[in-house]
Amino acid sequence: MKIKIGNGYDIHRLVVNRPLILGGVKIDHELGLLGHSDADVLTHAIMDAMLGALSLGDIGHYFPPTDPQWAGASSLVLLAQVHQLVKEQGWRISNIDSVVVAERPKLKPHIEAMRARLTSILELEPEQVSIKATTNEKLGPVGREEGIAAHAVVLLVSSK
Repeated sequence: MKIKIGNGYDIHRLVVNRPLILGGVKIDHELGLLGHSDADVLTHAIMDAMLGALSLGDIGHYFPPTDPQWAGASSLVLLAQVHQLVKEQGWRISNIDSVVVAERPKLKPHIEAMRARLTSILELEPEQVSIKATTNEKLGPVGREEGIAAHAVVLLVSSK
């Protein structure tokens, strides 16, 4: 069996007058993430891990922030495109392990909805996608609630 592993990371600034979207789920919060698309750091980290596993660059290469067609785009739409690229390269996702780092809001009540959105797009079973949430213990920009970050690791297996 041929396998490849990729890791991804993303961080976006929290601002007023933006929705907070994580894993494709809109979460009620007074601040949202700033970015060219919907700034979904979890989905962005997963996409970068998928692309990295195959040495295909990062999401900025495929969806540059200078391209107006991606302004406000749903990261789930972008994820579907990256997933299609992975399949075209002859690979499939075995599993995803991810963590969202945020002081607030509490994310535990939203994790199952996030998993459902991601597994639907990626054609996976829920047990193939792990999403964890943690704080940064009030340290750094995430700890000061200036932003939210996410890390992801993806294991791909050859489908050939």
